[in-house]
Amino acid sequence: MMRRKRRIWWRRSIQRRLRILAVLGVIGLAVAGLLALVYTGKPPVDPAQALRRATAALEAGNYHAAHDQARQAAEAAPRSQAAQMMLARTSLLLGEGVTADAALDRALKDGVPLAQTLAARAEARFLQGDLAGAQDAVDHMPAERDAAMARIAAQVAAQEDGGVPLRQALQGLVTLYPDDARVWTDLGRSRFGAGDMDGASRAAARAAALAPADPDALTLQGEVLRARYGLAAGLPWFRAALARDAYHLRALIQYAATLGDLGRASDALAATRSALVSQPGNPDAFYLQAVIAARAGRYALAQQLLQLTGGALRMRPGTAMLEGAIAYAQGRPQRAARAWARLVTMQPMNVAARELLAAAQLGAGDRPAALATLRPILTRADADGYALRLGMMADPENASVLSDRVASGQRGDAAIFRPDRPVGELKMAAADSPTDPTYALGLIRGLESQGDRAGAIRVAQSLVRASPGAPAAQLAYGDALATAGQHAAALGPYARAADLTFDEPTMLRLVDGYQRTGRARNAAVSLGLYLSQNPQSVPARRLLAQWQMAAGRWDDAIETLEGLRTQLGVRDVALLHDLAIAYAEAGDGVVARRYAAAAYRLAPMNAGVADAYGRALAVAGEPVGARQLFDKALALAPGNPMILAHRAQL
Repeated sequence: MMRRKRRIWWRRSIQRRLRILAVLGVIGLAVAGLLALVYTGKPPVDPAQALRRATAALEAGNYHAAHDQARQAAEAAPRSQAAQMMLARTSLLLGEGVTADAALDRALKDGVPLAQTLAARAEARFLQGDLAGAQDAVDHMPAERDAAMARIAAQVAAQEDGGVPLRQALQGLVTLYPDDARVWTDLGRSRFGAGDMDGASRAAARAAALAPADPDALTLQGEVLRARYGLAAGLPWFRAALARDAYHLRALIQYAATLGDLGRASDALAATRSALVSQPGNPDAFYLQAVIAARAGRYALAQQLLQLTGGALRMRPGTAMLEGAIAYAQGRPQRAARAWARLVTMQPMNVAARELLAAAQLGAGDRPAALATLRPILTRADADGYALRLGMMADPENASVLSDRVASGQRGDAAIFRPDRPVGELKMAAADSPTDPTYALGLIRGLESQGDRAGAIRVAQSLVRASPGAPAAQLAYGDALATAGQHAAALGPYARAADLTFDEPTMLRLVDGYQRTGRARNAAVSLGLYLSQNPQSVPARRLLAQWQMAAGRWDDAIETLEGLRTQLGVRDVALLHDLAIAYAEAGDGVVARRYAAAAYRLAPMNAGVADAYGRALAVAGEPVGARQLFDKALALAPGNPMILAHRAQL
């Protein structure tokens, strides 16, 4: 009996083991089939179909899809001349010089004539920074060249000779090849970089008309229109470029930068992430992400993102500004001073940069350096209160003089920065480089600083004749006329500059010119147009708030000023002063008192601030305190009719 039970148990055990082995076998076969499907079971690529898809994607402007299909075709048919040449062409459109070089090597081995590869070879080497290799390819080009050959040959020549005017070469090429969109795009970029906005606009429009599906041409058009008319004007063109190729790198970077400046941080961040998919490690994308993080107050993250750029953008003014801002916010003034010193070196006439550098130098305990940084500002009649207060800290011995200037609240008219070089040297430099507007602008400043206004106007006129499409030339001419008191005449150059580039400095000059000549309506239209395109502009919103207050539109002024406070914080005396007055006039003494007290803590010796504090206390029902503050304001500014009127109302 026991033996029979053991035999039954043994048979059942064997059966169970067989079933388990069978199940494991089925699972093993399934896994093996899955692995085979993943690694070896992909459906074979038809190179002819892939090549057709690449061609269609290229015609539609989808460079990344065209490149992907060309790569599949080249892998499926490595001996295909058409596939290798398409791979080289699409690689160049994506800026991948190494991939293009390798594809051209394979194409040559498979019998593609050398002449058909020379333009692409030169561009591939040029993208890799191999100027000698690019020049070698150019040297092998025939005398009669097509547009692609001539285009890259001009770029190589300009880079090799280090001063050959690329714009002149490209202008000749558009005459020879008037229907080549890439030549027009290159010309537009060259003119844009040189400040010739009129020429850049015409070239960009021509390129976009010739190649409406080309994301490069569409992106250029967006950049030019953004520079001319404002941030919002460029968005439709960047979107059009991305509709063609969702991973077009330049379009993504420009789109992200524009969205960020418009205050649309989430959308900008999404665009930068797509840019990093398009080109992992792209420094521009990391820089924009750092800007977004810094604006949100996440300075540690901003610093990490800035480090990911690897120093590739170190010599950009924006990078220096951001690096200093991050360090200063983290309580590291010495590091901030080093960054902002780079910025001042790059932009020596940037008043805001000098003030930032001086603040960092004071924070690091280097008062002599801070005073040296501020001296070009302090000697000007239009020095602002912040610069004067920094000067008081940097130069305690003369603090009383600067304190009097702060307390007066008066600022002179804007003046031209004095150049460091004598006028004679500036004239020689301008004569030696007649086509470079930089030297002419320096000479204009030099003549203005010596009081030779007629000479400055003559130089400015010659600059306009030489570069009629450059807004800088028009602004220089307008400034020369305005400095000579010819404000009505200055409106013409300012208006032409605004038509070329309606940026912040141009808008402010135009609005000021309209106000000085009694054309308030034109001034309002200009400011409104600018704000419609640049709603985040601090100077424009400050000006709008001033107009709203002057018109007695206190609720509107409060809305504008509160938006500025959110952006600037509560350390701006002028902003706190305006908020106190606006709330007081609106009848809200509690809030007015709070803002007035904050302004008074920052500038207790400013007559205007004391007056605003008195007005706030009066509305809040504290006449004794208000009277004391009005008395102090009158002591600081004796006989001021506005303060006298406010005191009389008690």
